[in-house]
Amino acid sequence: MSSKRHSILIVMIIILVVAAVLGSTMVMVMKSLSPSSAFFFSQKIGVIPVEGTISSSQTVTSHLVKFRKDASIRAIVLKINSPGGGIAPSQEIYREIEKTVPVKKVVVSMGTVAASGGYYIAAAASKIVANPGTITGSIGVIMEFLRLEDLLNKIGVDLEIMKSGEFKDMGSPDRKLTAREREVLDAMIMDMQRQFVEAIVLGRKLPLEHVLQIADGRIFSGARAKELGLVDVLGNFEDAVELAKELTGIEGDVTLVYARKSRLEVFDLLLETGARSIAGALRHPEGRVEYRWGGVSGLDIKENY
Repeated sequence: MSSKRHSILIVMIIILVVAAVLGSTMVMVMKSLSPSSAFFFSQKIGVIPVEGTISSSQTVTSHLVKFRKDASIRAIVLKINSPGGGIAPSQEIYREIEKTVPVKKVVVSMGTVAASGGYYIAAAASKIVANPGTITGSIGVIMEFLRLEDLLNKIGVDLEIMKSGEFKDMGSPDRKLTAREREVLDAMIMDMQRQFVEAIVLGRKLPLEHVLQIADGRIFSGARAKELGLVDVLGNFEDAVELAKELTGIEGDVTLVYARKSRLEVFDLLLETGARSIAGALRHPEGRVEYRWGGVSGLDIKENY
């Protein structure tokens, strides 16, 4: 009788051990297949669009931070289709890319236009891919003022200004700039130009003298930009994805995770589109200084994601 009990006990122990092994195996498999598992998402690449005039950095930088912290995202492709825009937003995006590159590879894919501020932010990336016909370059600073002096005189409108200092109403639309005002603005523009050049030298690891020779605002085709060292590879978006895979050591297929616009961002985009049509006529009467290529008005650079 005791022998029979002993046999039953051994069988029960064996069953328990097998159950424990199977249970542990199933837990490991379920963990590897769970949405939070880095293993399951190890073949993912994040895609962030930079589209239109760069007037704000918040959306792009927040997506960069999110993808940088996400263990399931192996690399990031920045899809740029922009003539540039505000200097501070461009610098903020550049800085966030600069912080991301040591953690994850960032590859830029240039679309129709990636000029001025659009190129500025690209310069911080690990690699840059451009189409042969991409319009890029335009390394420079632009500042515009609206002049209404003659119109105001014709309609009999006079503008009276009280100010605390000589330069407080600099750029006012009712008069031309004085010689001293031009000197002040020229010094500021050249300082911002120096910052642009230094960002390219640092990001692209190019000689300062070489960048200075081409930093006169001229635009280049993607093919010419590659010859000048401003671009690494000629190709399209798919080529940029393949390059990101190569740099990261990914083999096989990948899943592209697109940074989606929130409802608020879509609403802001609609407002920006309307404001841009008005700005095209007014040309920034407040004298905005930008990293922007001014020849974009005749091109359709919008893309849908």
